[in-house]
Amino acid sequence: MFSWFQVLMPQENRFFELFNRHALTIVEGSQALRALLHGGPGVQDACLKVFDYENQADVITQDVLTLTRRSFITPFDRSDIKTLITSLDDSIDQMKKTAKTIMLFEVVEFEPHMQQMGDIIVQTAKLTVDAVAMLQSLRQQSHKVNGITEAIIRLEEIADDMNNQGVKALYLKHRSGNAMDYIIGNDIYNHLERVMDRFEDVANGISGIAIEQS
Repeated sequence: MFSWFQVLMPQENRFFELFNRHALTIVEGSQALRALLHGGPGVQDACLKVFDYENQADVITQDVLTLTRRSFITPFDRSDIKTLITSLDDSIDQMKKTAKTIMLFEVVEFEPHMQQMGDIIVQTAKLTVDAVAMLQSLRQQSHKVNGITEAIIRLEEIADDMNNQGVKALYLKHRSGNAMDYIIGNDIYNHLERVMDRFEDVANGISGIAIEQS
């Protein structure tokens, strides 16, 4: 009986490896997103990098879902696994949508608040890596996990305020000028805000798992 469970346990470790890989891919995607928000001639290349990282994340997501179906033992509830990997993937999907909008409208100059939101997104992605790395030892590190998820939620609130300030500044800049520039800029702000919303979903999902495992 013991040898049977020893055979099954590596499957659990595989889940954590995939979660960690996905989180690291999100960091790379966020750094590419921040780079494109600096504007200039490198915007298109940075957009293509975001697309590439999103594709890599999709593959990892499918690996997690397949492993969930095939595994007899999972590290925590199957529905929690699906929710977590989906919310992780949604965050980088939203980065891709941001990059697609920027490429579609050929934007090469970005507002200061957009660039600051890009910095916050990178910061949040790195915190997400830290939180995901603790999934394997939630019972021992629940206090640290809660601290990280609370920090992510605070950053989401800061990003919300920054988004509001940026949209207002954008309106004041264009209210007597090009309405289309305002509409496109507002769309970019909305996408950046949604990236942060998806990170908040990840933080809430990890907090929920931590509560169940405690």
